[in-house]
Amino acid sequence: MSQQDVLADLLAGATRTLPTAAATQELGVALGRVLRAGDLVLLTGDLAAGKTTLTQGIGEGLGVRGPITSPTFVIARTHPNLGGGPDLVHVDAYRLGGLEELDDLDLDADLEAVVTVVEWGHGLAEGLAEDRLELVLSRAPEQGEDLLGGDQGRVVRAIAHGERWGGSVGARSPAG
Repeated sequence: MSQQDVLADLLAGATRTLPTAAATQELGVALGRVLRAGDLVLLTGDLAAGKTTLTQGIGEGLGVRGPITSPTFVIARTHPNLGGGPDLVHVDAYRLGGLEELDDLDLDADLEAVVTVVEWGHGLAEGLAEDRLELVLSRAPEQGEDLLGGDQGRVVRAIAHGERWGGSVGARSPAG
């Protein structure tokens, strides 16, 4: 099954297992290819669940300048598009103390012109847009608790909000 098919299944409500970090990144590439300016993607999951790996793929699919690394200490990083598409704003909300600190980043000022991906955004960034896609990632159960050992599989599911991501989904593209 191609990662485009996996993406379509996720948007239709399925839960999928991604066997490797490469598969997680490939899913991100497929997602990046359908994202457009104004899209908000929230990534939820435990430490080492694959949020940054997925974002690396999203950046590749969008065609932005890399490298894409976790913005944990800078909180937000903008990756300019190398073609004619939208820039990627990559946010790590893990260190933010609440909505006020998120608001201080002024993400909503450019939201319509960029693709915004917020790691650790659940419970914090939902107010940025009614239309948003939340991807929930977790380590595959057979992987155990060894966070640093080997190429770990991931389980991913999507939660769609708003007209852009809700309703019926075509075979390879989001509604909208």
